[in-house]
Amino acid sequence: MTRLAIRRYPDPALKTPAEPVSDFGPELTTLADDLYETMKAAPGVGITAPHCGILKRLTVIDLPEIGGRRDYVNPEILWASDEMMTHTEGSVSMPGMTDEVTRPKAVRIRYQTLDGAVVEEEMAGFAAICMQHEIDQLDGIFWIMKLSRLKRERLLKKWDKATR
Repeated sequence: MTRLAIRRYPDPALKTPAEPVSDFGPELTTLADDLYETMKAAPGVGITAPHCGILKRLTVIDLPEIGGRRDYVNPEILWASDEMMTHTEGSVSMPGMTDEVTRPKAVRIRYQTLDGAVVEEEMAGFAAICMQHEIDQLDGIFWIMKLSRLKRERLLKKWDKATR
């Protein structure tokens, strides 16, 4: 496995919607393994290919509540609950920066496995929050866009200061 370079905010790859994956060959498995190693080293609990400048709809999430590492190809949200949940979020592309984001508490998703099989499942709590965060990234929506303008401006000032 190879560690990939993580793009830092405001890299254009973080604002660009990723392309659907259509080739389910060994290169996809290698990319998922490389993303996993990169995520663990960051450290993080989720990462997308765009975090590393690869505009493909692939995310890797590693949480005990989903049984450890899971690879999601072309994930999409089919349904989101009306009940909301607030949780502290951050990104491997903006290390050290966090803030509270409110999202639906549960989601039903459809995705493909690394071999192309289509799966639907429901997620709740922290796992649902993580999945929504990563799907937003695949859609070119960086997590800070979920903050109020005031919170986002404060966080960006802090980020600018930290990266000088």
